[in-house]
Amino acid sequence: VQLQASGGGLVQSGDSLRLTCAASGRTIREFLVGWFRQAPGKEREFVASISRGGGTALDADSVKGRFTISRDNAKNTVYLQMNSLKPEDTAVYFCAAGRRALATMPDQYDYWGQGTEVTVSS
Repeated sequence: VQLQASGGGLVQSGDSLRLTCAASGRTIREFLVGWFRQAPGKEREFVASISRGGGTALDADSVKGRFTISRDNAKNTVYLQMNSLKPEDTAVYFCAAGRRALATMPDQYDYWGQGTEVTVSS
């Protein structure tokens, strides 16, 4: 499966963005799909995932209550809706697909899209 992430940009604190992860080559609902982010000088960290069955998981500490992950099977796409953005959300965001039922570590995912950059100004 090939993944294409898009939707990043420069926004102000409190704004919203919706990131898109479009899949091709395979049906996205065959996979666990996750969103990760990597800020400059930091390790890649888990943000959210959606399982084959549609169950979702979020990183509680940093994004719960502000971010939502969803999937559109007809469009073969997974979204990350990000509300109430903060400067600490600034990072390159990546989507990834894997075959596990649940995974929060980058090395547990098999396929990666290129990143899309999100910058939140204060």
